[in-house]
Amino acid sequence: MNQFYQQFIEQLLATSLLEWLAVILAIAYLLLAIKESLWCWPAAFLSTAIYIFLFFDVSLYMESLLNLYYLVMAVFGWQQWKKNKEASPNKPIFVWPLRRHLFWVAIISLLVVFSAFLLDRYTDQQLALIDSFTTWFAILATYMVTQKVLENWLYWIVIDSVSIYLYISKGFALTSVLFIIYIVLAILGWMTWKKNYEQQSSAT
Repeated sequence: MNQFYQQFIEQLLATSLLEWLAVILAIAYLLLAIKESLWCWPAAFLSTAIYIFLFFDVSLYMESLLNLYYLVMAVFGWQQWKKNKEASPNKPIFVWPLRRHLFWVAIISLLVVFSAFLLDRYTDQQLALIDSFTTWFAILATYMVTQKVLENWLYWIVIDSVSIYLYISKGFALTSVLFIIYIVLAILGWMTWKKNYEQQSSAT
């Protein structure tokens, strides 16, 4: 255990300026998203642009592709929220029925297994199953954010918890700390959006 903490501190001290910048922008994104601020998307765009390079550099190919997807979704999210903001103060929050959640969890789980198999067979990727899990479910959760689906926060709590192990294994100590913060903020996001959804429902 002492060796683990020593290694973690060493990784933290060796953190690059690029990773620091990516982490700061990622925290800004989440705080702004909780407040339902349109400006969360530019912060997300810049953070993910940096992470594409960082993850590819250590052969986390699925994570690198995931951040490329985040880059596109940051533009899409900006357009979706901005379009709705012009019509009303805030894009309304939605709740998906359980049947829709079960459908997408089944589809994403198949994609996780398939991509992990391909990565194990054809690349030098390590932790392929974990990398595939966090990537594919994050794709779904990110789309849910752009549509302001309340349950996106519950998905992120699970995804972020698994991601912590993945990033520590690859030497991204600061990013693993970021994801611990993400879990706390995701819980806060769930509580805040749930309250706003209830107020929204009462008003309508």
